[in-house]
Amino acid sequence: MTTASYQVHSALEAAELRVREAGEWLNLEDGLIETIVAPRRIIEVAIPFRRDDGTRDQLTGWRVHHNTTRGPAKGGIRYHHEVDRDEVVALAIGMSLKTAIVNLPLGGAKGGIRFDPKAYSRAEVERITRRYISEISQFLGPDRDVPAPDVGTDSQVMAWIMDQYSTGVGHATPGVVTGKPIELGGSLGRESATGRGVVESAALMLAKQGRSLEGMRVAIQGYGQVGSWAARLAAARGARIVAVADVSGTIADDGGLDLRAIDRALREGVRGVANAGVGEVVAHGSDGAAAVFGVDCDIVMPCALGDAVGEREALAMTATLVVEGANAPLTPAADRILADKGVTIVPDVLANAGGVTCSYLEQCQNFAHLSWDEDEVNARVIDLMRAAFDRFHGFATSSGLPLRKAATVLGVKTIADAHRLRGLHP
Repeated sequence: MTTASYQVHSALEAAELRVREAGEWLNLEDGLIETIVAPRRIIEVAIPFRRDDGTRDQLTGWRVHHNTTRGPAKGGIRYHHEVDRDEVVALAIGMSLKTAIVNLPLGGAKGGIRFDPKAYSRAEVERITRRYISEISQFLGPDRDVPAPDVGTDSQVMAWIMDQYSTGVGHATPGVVTGKPIELGGSLGRESATGRGVVESAALMLAKQGRSLEGMRVAIQGYGQVGSWAARLAAARGARIVAVADVSGTIADDGGLDLRAIDRALREGVRGVANAGVGEVVAHGSDGAAAVFGVDCDIVMPCALGDAVGEREALAMTATLVVEGANAPLTPAADRILADKGVTIVPDVLANAGGVTCSYLEQCQNFAHLSWDEDEVNARVIDLMRAAFDRFHGFATSSGLPLRKAATVLGVKTIADAHRLRGLHP
């Protein structure tokens, strides 16, 4: 099946088709492909809660365990007004592939609640979180399913999750969640880990091409936790951040944006990079954020939401390397266009795996009741990412497969091997 075949399908259908295509390439035995495609369980729950004014309201939430053959389910919890069941399943499939590619002893999961947390008070978000966890707590646990932050959630939400679960079991259980505050057993280095992995993936791919980050012009879509850290870490390695974008719009400076000035403005309460007074404002508003993809540069790092790069954005790109900091930021049509243009794409299941890698290290620290310093955590993240990249690139080279397909095939092969070794009960 060609990449073009995916453009008529939803994100979930495309994810399932890619897994089936990988299984066919591997010539997996009858039934095993469907076993890998099908989620282990899909939990949908009603979340009744009280608003601050005393009225009763209700939301819907999901938690999906896609594959747990290689270890406990692992994946973030997303709070967003467009979250739905299919999106959560598709993201859980991606997590299964991601943990397999990085060779972590974990499975894949994802969770989400369909609402905009910015439209609710902090107290309401806490009540929503606690009710959601009370509904799914029987499926959670350090050896069963370990959530983490995702879009719309943060370390405070993870702290509420830990407390709600711990209250239910009768003792403090730090290992039930990662991305926690440091004071509750969180790991140093977690905040920067995903952005660090994105930059390391870029550097490793450039090295294979006989280039380095030094002097590279980088454009970053999304200036949240992932994108801002990717910008700082890439700049620290000699790259020029020539454009960044968020919901406020796109700013650019071919000489390199002053990231410290941007960060200072945001800390002082400025709403978005386009209002920071740095660089040239290329376009305003959330629609204007897409203008970042047309800025003349060498590397593009999409670090916001999925499907951010469509046909128009792909056609406008001048970059020769795209490193996917977000989950599924390229539509299938964009993927095809960039491939035809000869653009190298480091797929999300590898490029943004720094976050789950650091989450795994947080679990290790929780299980061992110890804490590593930040330099040690960062070094371990880099070591694991480098090992995963070498394994992935070696497989892509030996198989002759395009990078995205090679990543999917490698992930599916790792999961299939585990299924075969464990056998089928009864």
